[in-house]
Amino acid sequence: MSQQLATLMPLILLIVIMYFLLIRPQKKREKSVAAMRNSVKVGDEIITIGGICGKVVKTKDEVLTIQVGADRVKFEIMRWAVSKVVNEESAPSPSKKAKQEEPQDEDIIAAPKKSLPKRMKKASETESPTSDYAPEASIESEADQAEATDNK
Repeated sequence: MSQQLATLMPLILLIVIMYFLLIRPQKKREKSVAAMRNSVKVGDEIITIGGICGKVVKTKDEVLTIQVGADRVKFEIMRWAVSKVVNEESAPSPSKKAKQEEPQDEDIIAAPKKSLPKRMKKASETESPTSDYAPEASIESEADQAEATDNK
């Protein structure tokens, strides 16, 4: 009898550890999510599991009517589709958000200006290499000078 208990002891210990590490925390999470979904009331802003943000306009047993977007489109969702209730206190107010995003004068001065890359000329826009050759131009001008002195 004691030998059978000794062989089953690791299995029993494993089940107890699994209960405390996996099953119990999962049940706590499910209970808190169910309480959050059941406490949704008119006027709450919610996020659905699909990522849609809206304001609750009407509640029934298992159906919520939410208002979404600038056009104030209303549609119904199931209560189990609520992922999160957005609290006004936890979300930063627009004025605080604007103050956080305003760049300081020091940031503007310290920020380096970005220079645009110079545009390269196309092959058709570049001049022929002979006209850029400076010695020919100087030879022609010397020849013109020599003719001018000869003509005098």
